[in-house]
Amino acid sequence: MRYRVDNDLLSIQEARINIELAREAAKELKNFSQNQLDTVVEKISHALHPHIEKLAKMAVEETDYGVFHDKVTKNHFVTEYLPHRLNNQRYVGVIHEDKEQKLLEIGVPIGVIVSMIPATSAVSTTIHNVMIAVKSGNAIILSPHPRAKETVRGVIKLIAKTAEEAGYPTGAISCMQLISEKGTTELIEHPDVSLLLATGIPKIIKKFKQSEKPYIYGGSGNGPVFIERSCNVVQSVKDIIDSRTFDHGMVSAAEQSIVVDQPINQLIKSEFKKQGAYFMTEEEKDKLIAILRKKDGSLNPNYVGKSAVYIATLADFIVPNETKVLIYEQPYLDENNPFTQEFLSPVLAYYVENDWQNACERCIELLMNTMNSHTLVIHSQNEEVIRLFALKKPVSRMLVNTPSVFGSMGATTNLFPSMTLGSNAFGIMASSENISPKHLTTVRNIGYGVRKINDCFQKENIGGKEVTDVTIEEVIEQLLKNIVE
Repeated sequence: MRYRVDNDLLSIQEARINIELAREAAKELKNFSQNQLDTVVEKISHALHPHIEKLAKMAVEETDYGVFHDKVTKNHFVTEYLPHRLNNQRYVGVIHEDKEQKLLEIGVPIGVIVSMIPATSAVSTTIHNVMIAVKSGNAIILSPHPRAKETVRGVIKLIAKTAEEAGYPTGAISCMQLISEKGTTELIEHPDVSLLLATGIPKIIKKFKQSEKPYIYGGSGNGPVFIERSCNVVQSVKDIIDSRTFDHGMVSAAEQSIVVDQPINQLIKSEFKKQGAYFMTEEEKDKLIAILRKKDGSLNPNYVGKSAVYIATLADFIVPNETKVLIYEQPYLDENNPFTQEFLSPVLAYYVENDWQNACERCIELLMNTMNSHTLVIHSQNEEVIRLFALKKPVSRMLVNTPSVFGSMGATTNLFPSMTLGSNAFGIMASSENISPKHLTTVRNIGYGVRKINDCFQKENIGGKEVTDVTIEEVIEQLLKNIVE
């Protein structure tokens, strides 16, 4: 007799086992010092170095997304630059002491973290999330996108083995082997899970909200870039193309809409064409949208992470072989504008505005259209315009004169190096910052007694007495009397 294997039940059971092991490991981790945690981070970093290219190759082959060399770059970033920035930083134990003010700050690990890993940047996101979890003394369970499950399992197998050999508790780093919707629900809703963490998986937000747990979601980009008249034209165009084509446009922080200052429109357009941009006709735009979106309007994954020439060919229009990005110029933004959707491919919308004030309004309109955008870029040498843009925009981060992809992740800026970009639009623990170990801890504030209650008040007469001679009951009585009068 043959018995049908119920993968849902097996996945639920696996989730429970992983959580139980992580819960016990988290208890042990409460006794780890920052120095012990730093040793584990260093060992993980060294262990990953020889496998950077192999892991990038695995990701491209399994997911059929993106560019091998660009994934190598992301992997180097999280295994080399991230640990370098984490070095000498304290997140657990005594993290700050002010002896003069008699104040202490104690960092406390959150506990058990569940991390949902996208297929688009599977390796780099996995490494980043594990690194910051270990640095902050937490246990972490990873649930990979089905399209990247073998790759993520391979990364975690190597990391977990290295961490345990360095003294990290068994079960503190694990990866789901059986991926199912019910298993994922069990992970999200289990009472022993302290924090949910996800990057670029919009369908998961509803489950996160229903769980009523703290969560952090690194959302979609959909960000505009404003090219102001004082900019360096050649460099600005190069930055945008470098960013939008990196990993074939799969990084959520990449520019999606270009807003151009009218006086330099022709210069900008000419430079884009010179550097490999193709401006589509109305008919070509319609053909492109028809393949990038399904009938229900959702993103078609078959065209994610593909080159501009590849998707143009499949959309049945011809572009030069050297084409890097596809651009569609449109006069206004309407409710059905398809370019507010994140395509995760080298496609850009293009708008022209008369001056920076109108460009400012257009950028706000683009940012508010989906309420998902977390990053805005401006190319300008006018510091006044830059400051006014920063003050007015409903966005979590603004970048100046840098490619959005590299600036947002902290490669070409001094923002924290991160593969999960926080946004105030999401999360019970929403943060506009790049997600780091500090977001995976709570801070316990310690204050020593340094004065008596009466010392808080200025010396003055109350009922013929100096305030220092007055009891707290008399002070309160006088305050209430003043309010009534």
